[in-house]
Amino acid sequence: MTMSRWILVVCAAFGLLQTPSLPAAHTSGSRKTIQILFLGHNSKHHDSARFGPMLFKALEADTITFTYTAEPNDLNSATLAKYDGVMIYANHDTITPEQEKALLDFVAGGKAFLPIHAASYCFRNSPAYVALVGAQFQSHGTGEFTATIVKTDHPVMEGIQPFEVWDETYVHTMHNPDRTILMERVDDMRREPWTWVRTHGNGRVFYTAYGHDERVWGHPMFHRLIRNAIRWAVQ
Repeated sequence: MTMSRWILVVCAAFGLLQTPSLPAAHTSGSRKTIQILFLGHNSKHHDSARFGPMLFKALEADTITFTYTAEPNDLNSATLAKYDGVMIYANHDTITPEQEKALLDFVAGGKAFLPIHAASYCFRNSPAYVALVGAQFQSHGTGEFTATIVKTDHPVMEGIQPFEVWDETYVHTMHNPDRTILMERVDDMRREPWTWVRTHGNGRVFYTAYGHDERVWGHPMFHRLIRNAIRWAVQ
């Protein structure tokens, strides 16, 4: 697939509707619709094409629209200019210098960046990308757990209650200290940063390690967390 993109319009059956052009921003009542470019990948591991629509449908009423792509080549200045933010949920190993610059400039210019779960193991050839995310995935186990909210007064945490869910128990490395930790995964060995925010230039970054499969992507509290994050990150 070369430079293909489509808007995932989620119906009851989560059907896909392909459109030949990128969307234009519009308003719903007095609230501007937020346009998010969602970078996934063509893989059943971290199945972005299946899990993404669970979120897309849940946020339809919040005037948040997603355009799905599996092409890192869409990280270019002309394409990114059409969007308020970029969300990544994928396992792409490398990023080109041109793609890296386009993404970094996009965020520094005041736009939103929302890497989710496996996005912390994307583009491992780019220290600048790792710093932008805030850390890099190192290892994981699995299990049911409840992440601890450590900064209840942040806007991203508004209305969020701790919730138990099965997920991969991410451990990170290459931590960027320039961030604000919102949630931690606490066990007998560590207090692992789990969800955080940071800034890059004039832009805002949100990351959460939540997101291995449908048990998270279908969870109402995860939907609320991501909705809050988008609303906070898009200025």
